[in-house]
Amino acid sequence: MPYFALDNCPAARVTHRFQKPLAYASLALSMALVGSYVALSKPLVTILPVFLLAWLRFGIAAIAMMAWLKKPKEEGPLDRRTWGFLFLESFLGNFLFSICMLFGVSMTSTLSAGVILSAIPAASALMGWYFLKERIGWRIWAAVALAVLGIALLALARSTPAAATPGLAAGSQDYPHALWGNLLLFGAVLCEAAYVVIGKRLSATVSPKRIAALINLNGFALSTPAGLYLAWHFDFSAVQVQWWLLLVFYALAASVWVVWLWMTGLKTIPATQAGVFTVMLPLATAAIGILGFGEQFTQVQAVAFALALLSLLLATLPEPKVHQWDQA
Repeated sequence: MPYFALDNCPAARVTHRFQKPLAYASLALSMALVGSYVALSKPLVTILPVFLLAWLRFGIAAIAMMAWLKKPKEEGPLDRRTWGFLFLESFLGNFLFSICMLFGVSMTSTLSAGVILSAIPAASALMGWYFLKERIGWRIWAAVALAVLGIALLALARSTPAAATPGLAAGSQDYPHALWGNLLLFGAVLCEAAYVVIGKRLSATVSPKRIAALINLNGFALSTPAGLYLAWHFDFSAVQVQWWLLLVFYALAASVWVVWLWMTGLKTIPATQAGVFTVMLPLATAAIGILGFGEQFTQVQAVAFALALLSLLLATLPEPKVHQWDQA
């Protein structure tokens, strides 16, 4: 009886009412941040070696999240299975995803990258259905299809004006290692889908802040051997102040804010539904190109954005209530 009264008090009803919208906002903002730092970190890749950049990113974030490593009182001790999931979440979702993404984009065209990465929502939904036994309704399948179509159109629209971009050589569109780049990008798709599914498992027993801190610490350990070797031979005095500031933003966004927001959303939303929000990743990258770098906003891009927004609407609308007489 006391539990019934507590569950039906006004404060509890208000909290429950806004629980899903806040979870949706966390998931969308998380993937939008991923798209943002992917776009803004491109200059860093030209200045710092990829493995050194990854090591510095994890190191800066580890300092920022030291207080998050402490176990909350309401959490139990981490068993061997949970530690295994934490390592896989870090290795696949943080470390390997970043390596596959950065090297893959450098080896293939923007069109190929966008089309391949558009498979993330579908891959996340399928992994959630297979590994977590989550039900996939027609609206989620429709949302995934619209997300894939929208990102494919967006990739096509972003690739067409490349020839008119000043400073590009005539042969700059030749990619002799495109096959390897496409395979690496497909690996990034699988890594991101695994990140969604494993994160759902972890969010049931570990707090979002502690997950972010622990998987970042694993990423730091994984990147330390290569990072130390490259740091020993790198001239840090040649890096200007603005690039250090951008590096700090990249580290905080990629390892702190993104993971915490994503795990917060996954505590409420099923992995099959959360996977649709990965549509925000390439959309945010394109938005920065349009708003920040002055790229042209075409009609095809407008259609792509509309499809992406429609996919999110389908995925986030509340399910219709089933009345007792409908079940009879």
